[in-house]
Amino acid sequence: MSAIRDEVTSLLDRLPDDASIEDVQYHLYVVEKVRNGLNAAKTEGTISQQQAEEKLGKWLIS
Repeated sequence: MSAIRDEVTSLLDRLPDDASIEDVQYHLYVVEKVRNGLNAAKTEGTISQQQAEEKLGKWLIS
């Protein structure tokens, strides 16, 4: 079995029996976004906590 299929199977096993199609779609969406973020961190690098706070601090309403 492929790694993706294993991951989806594992996800489905962890969801409650009454999970909706929307629940499955949401969880798959989150898994994909996390995977993309981790790949971006590997290829593009990361920034420090302080740098992140400085960037986000510009958005605060005073």
